This record gives sequence, C-alpha cells and structure tokens, in this order.
Amino acid sequence: MLIEPGKLLATINSPDDLKQLDQTQLVKLCDELRHYIIDNVSVYGGHFGASLGVVELTVALHYVFNTPKDQLVWDVGHQAYGHKILTGRRDEFHTNRIYKGLSGFPKRKESEYDAFGVGHSSTSISAALGMAVASKYKGDKDRQHIAVIGDGAMTGGLAFEGMNHAGVSNSNLLIVLNDNCMSIDPNVGALKDYLTDITTSHTYNKVKDDVWKILGKVSKFGPNARDIISKVENSIKSFLLSQSNMFESLNLRYFGPVDGHDVNHLVSVMEDLKDIKGPKILHCITMKGKGYGPAENGNKTTWHAPGKFDKVTGEIRKKVYETPQAPKYQDVFGHTLVELAKKNKDIVGITPAMPSGSSMNIMMNEMPDRAFDVGIAEQHAVTFSAGLATQGLIPYCNIYSTFMQRAYDQVIHDVCIQDLPVNFCLDRAGFAGADGPTHHGAYDIAYMRCIPNMIIASPMNEQELRNLMYTAQKPRKGNAFTIRYPRGEGVMPEWKTPMEEVKIGTGRKIKDGEEVAILTIGHIGNYAVEACEKLEKKGFNPAHYDMRFVKPLDENMLHEIFQNYTKVITVEDGCLVGGFGTAVLEFMAENGYQAQIKRLGIPDEIVEHGEQLELHKECGFDPDGIVDAVIQVSEKELVKK
Repeated sequence: MLIEPGKLLATINSPDDLKQLDQTQLVKLCDELRHYIIDNVSVYGGHFGASLGVVELTVALHYVFNTPKDQLVWDVGHQAYGHKILTGRRDEFHTNRIYKGLSGFPKRKESEYDAFGVGHSSTSISAALGMAVASKYKGDKDRQHIAVIGDGAMTGGLAFEGMNHAGVSNSNLLIVLNDNCMSIDPNVGALKDYLTDITTSHTYNKVKDDVWKILGKVSKFGPNARDIISKVENSIKSFLLSQSNMFESLNLRYFGPVDGHDVNHLVSVMEDLKDIKGPKILHCITMKGKGYGPAENGNKTTWHAPGKFDKVTGEIRKKVYETPQAPKYQDVFGHTLVELAKKNKDIVGITPAMPSGSSMNIMMNEMPDRAFDVGIAEQHAVTFSAGLATQGLIPYCNIYSTFMQRAYDQVIHDVCIQDLPVNFCLDRAGFAGADGPTHHGAYDIAYMRCIPNMIIASPMNEQELRNLMYTAQKPRKGNAFTIRYPRGEGVMPEWKTPMEEVKIGTGRKIKDGEEVAILTIGHIGNYAVEACEKLEKKGFNPAHYDMRFVKPLDENMLHEIFQNYTKVITVEDGCLVGGFGTAVLEFMAENGYQAQIKRLGIPDEIVEHGEQLELHKECGFDPDGIVDAVIQVSEKELVKK
C-alpha cells in the first residue's frame, strides 16, 4: 500500500523544488507533509511524535538554506522524517526502517543531504562545529552549518562541550534548539527548568517583542545599529530573566524563543540569521506530535514510536494472542528490581533518560526516592552509580548496550579500577532491530571482557535474568557485575519464579550429545534448543551448554567439553572479534586442547537494520544457521527423509 502525497508535496523531489514555491504556499506544504508522515507511520510504523513536531522547522530550514552545500545536522534522527521526504526519498519512505530499506536515521551513505549520521543524541553541535571550522580553514565564508538539537539532547555532556568550544571558535554555526520538553520520556534536570523560565516569562517575552519592534526601526541609523541592538538586547535578557542567559555566557548569540510552528516567521528569522556571523542559537518552541490530536493530547512517550495505528481513531494496533505470551526482558527487569528493592533497602536504580524503555519507571513510580533518571548522560550515570556504591548502596545502573559505549572510560576509571560493586544491566544487547547499527548492542561482551574486576553474564530466559539479578545484590567485596539481555520478548509466559542465587562463573548443561558441542551465551541459546530439535530429526545429536557467564568462564565445564567433544560451535548475539567465542578459543589454547571450533555471531562489519530474526539469519546464527553449522562440522552423514 503506497501512500499518495498531497499535490504540493508531490512536486517536491529536492530542496530546489521547495525553493520554487511562493512563501505563501509553505503553510499548505507543511500540512501535506505532516499528513504524509501520519499516513505512512500509521501503516508501516516507526518514530512519530518527534518528526511531527519539526515539520515547520524542517520546511523553513530547507527553504532558507542552500542544502546540501549548507550542512544540516539532526540530533537525533527521530526528528528527520520530514527531512528525508523533502530530500528525494519521498517515494521510498514506505521502506523506512524495513530490512534493506531506508534507515530510520540520517545516514551519510544514503543521501548527500544527510551531512552526518546520527542515532545517539547530543552529537550535532560538535559535528556541525567541526564542519564550520573546516569551512573557515578552507576559506569558504558563505557556507552555513546548522545543528538541530532537541532540548532533551541538551542534557548530554557532549552538547555542552560543543557549545563551550563553539563560543570561542568564531565559526559560522547556527544551533537550533527544538524545545518541546521531551526526548523519549519527559525531560528532567535544571536545564529543563531553565528553559521553562525563558519560555514562560511573560515579562521577558512582552518586553522583548516590544523592543525588537523598536530595534527594527533603529537599523536605519547606520553601521553602528547592530552593536546598539546587540547591547540592548543582551541587557534585556540578563535583567528580566531570573538568571543570566546561559547561552550568552558561552558567547553564543541567543535568539528566541520563537514559535516553532509558524513557518513564515521561522523563514523570516532564519533569513536574518544567515547574515549574522559567528556562533548563535535559535530557541524554537514546538509540540511533540503537533497536528495529530491523540499524539498532542495523549502520552507523549507512547507516541514517540507507537507502532502501527488507526489514524482516524488513534487506536494503536496491538497483536491479540489466544494464549499467554512471554514478557519483554525489560519488564522482567523492572518488576524484579522492585521485588528485590522491597527486601533490600540498599538497592537503588539509575537510568540515563530511558525510564520507560528500560522499565525503570516501575521503580520510579513505586519508590521515587530510590530510582534516578539522570538525563541523557551515560557518563554521569556510571560515575554517579560508583559514588553510590562507595557509600554501601547497591546500584543497578540500567543502560542500553549501545549507549554504554559512551561511558566506557567511567566503567574503567571510576568503577573497575576502584573495584566497586556496581551492577550494570545492559538492555538491547545484541541486534536492536529496526533502529539499526547505531543502536545494535554488538560490542559489550568484547569491551567489558577485557576490563579487570568485571563479571559478565547473560540469561537464557526470564528465570535466569531474575536469578542473576538476585545474585548481583548479594554482598561481594568488589567487582562490577554486567548482566546483558536483548530487546524484546523472552520465552516464559509464567516467568515470575522464585529467585535463586547462581554461583558466579557457572554454566548449565542443557543436553548431552556426541561429537559436537554447542556453547551458547544468553537468549540466543533458545535458538540452539530449536536447532537441536531439528537436528535430531536429521540424525544428529549435538550437546548443548548454556555457559551463562563470559567472565569468569566455567572452566570445569569447558574442561569437560574439550575432553569429550572434538567439534565445538560457539553462538553469541555479539561481535565475533573479542567476544564469547574468542574467550573459548583462548581457554582452549591456554590449556593445550585441540578441537575444531566454529564461531557464530556478528561478523566484523557494520550490519544494517531489520527485524532481529532477519539479521540473525543474515549473520548465520538463526536456528537454521546453527543446524547448518553442526552439519558442516560433523563427520556423520545427513539422514535424508
């Protein structure tokens, strides 16, 4: 089912086409663009609220600036659906986030209009500043560089680092602050309160509007007018706001706040800003989900990425099952953490701006004084957790695997060197699915495994997750404890089982076998169970071991395996380089064993987006891939039926 664009939108195949429109037509175009996004996402799914909120901003940016020569960087790509549609990808947009289709985020390989690849937040200012400095160095004085950053992304430390540098760079940089009080969950922290002060100060806004009208008349008084305007404007901002202007203190000229849904006013403001040299910030007030009633008035977190829905009624389409279904791993984590915290007063929870995505919101609702959303600040989340641990508390720091990459130094420097017992719960470990390579949790086993004073485990099912979480809150002298688990559902509809302590560094034998042993880590072990059932019908009988721990490895179990099996297959939903299979190879070499080892996992390449099973199949570690691997290494003959 292809969605038909409106009459105006159908004529726009590039920003050059957009520039041919009369400015009076832009309101109509925005309406058509908004409805095209609504129509497509309702049918095909994807991110929703963020892109609706920047429709007018997107149109104005491409109307005013000369993209792709002028560099436009989005932060993050959730906002960029309208951008993709206006830059030659309208007719392919129905493939957005689908296997082999368009990426859900801006991507340099996909289009010359995607100046920078973005999936993680807070990167736009640094990237755009790098581009601006490069243009200045090359003598290209007319090129514009624009970073569009949400207010939620402003809570990331990298954004402040970029602004701090921008203020002394004298580069041609425009930061557009898209202020809608939301990232995925509602924003938290002092920055949110500061922006609210600016946007709600009636005195400031009234006087500012009056003075801007006066200053518009001053401009006819010659070359000194701009200096006069700047001094008067800055004085107003500092005097009327309850605190001095943070952005001006960083030497960024501040403009706003302006209505981010008034496309004609945005065009006028941006035309003026093009002529003002140096770093500057335009503060736009927008509404996430703008133009679609259920998204405007409903739960903004739900409408961030609602999946498929009925665009008329706003009813989100959920699968209806006749039998009980297994829960998501994140929900098992959230409920289990509360269950543990009720029995252990020292347990606290930490998340960097993902309370709903990680299900930390369950604890935040029940125990608000013991669960902390620290904003988009993974580095702070880890070091904050370390500080809590020094005082005898038991922190469960829940971070998506891909986002933990941003706090790697803190894991080493602040946790492991000091040997602090912080518990890291890495959600979305392995392939993340439609979000693609910026969100795949491919590397955590490898990057955590090389750090001293680190325990690494991964549960094969919900019961194992509960047991590992229970084990992690038991007293221990040191060692960080990483528990990794995937995005999506587990395998146990009746998951709320009694919790038992697991001896650290022990695995489980799932089944005995002959000749070939399959060693798995984590949820992917369920694929091996399915593969073994298929292999039995083909005349093969491999053994299966759920190793459960990558560090420390169950050495007793590995001795048993290498003494009894000549063929070993390792399976992991993680990178092969330095991963679980590598750890098994190291054990074999160090202990003088000789066996044929075949490793299945994520290859040493960037794997694009798609459903998890599609990506597992592409990389050869879906159930059929495991079957094929066993047959390939086995000396037995395939039973043909």
